[in-house]
Amino acid sequence: MCRDCGAPLAVELDYFAALGLPRRLTLDSRQLESAYYERGRRLHPDRFATEPEAVRDASLMSTALLTRSYRTLRDPVNRGRYWLELRGEKLSDDNKQVPAELAELVFEVQEELAELRGAARRDRESVNELVTALHERRNALQLSMDEAQEELRKNFAKWDGQSADSAKLSLNLKAILSKVAYLRTLIRDVDRELESSALAKDKIL
Repeated sequence: MCRDCGAPLAVELDYFAALGLPRRLTLDSRQLESAYYERGRRLHPDRFATEPEAVRDASLMSTALLTRSYRTLRDPVNRGRYWLELRGEKLSDDNKQVPAELAELVFEVQEELAELRGAARRDRESVNELVTALHERRNALQLSMDEAQEELRKNFAKWDGQSADSAKLSLNLKAILSKVAYLRTLIRDVDRELESSALAKDKIL
């Protein structure tokens, strides 16, 4: 956006710059939302409907970039992934195996889900017991997710404070993001199975 005239510029900025925010991992959600809507109003294509085609095209490009930036930065996990991209890195770099502390958990949850699916074809009493256990597992997974989110917050703070070397912080960030990805998948699978079991129970009743 041109600082003098307010017209959109057909340039590709990084997501922080697109929103006029400092390149920091710790963001205030209210400030982020305010920046998005304020810039969105100023760059909206309707404001430039009578302008030359180049300006209209720039408005569309800028609006798309703004939306992309907001959607990425508002989610801490996506923000962390994007931070790695800005550094020329990927989450998969040096991080291609299931984290050791999660490998057993992944196996256990998948076994529990398979057991519940099998029980659904036998008797309702077994299903009820397994569903209760799966709800407890869901709560435990959410607790682990909350802890991982706190680890992510601390990692972000260290990046912003530059209190440790970037290579070490990068490895730590990848480990946390990988952990969150696995936990999200497990929580999703458990939620789907619980929903499926509830629907099946309703049909029986």
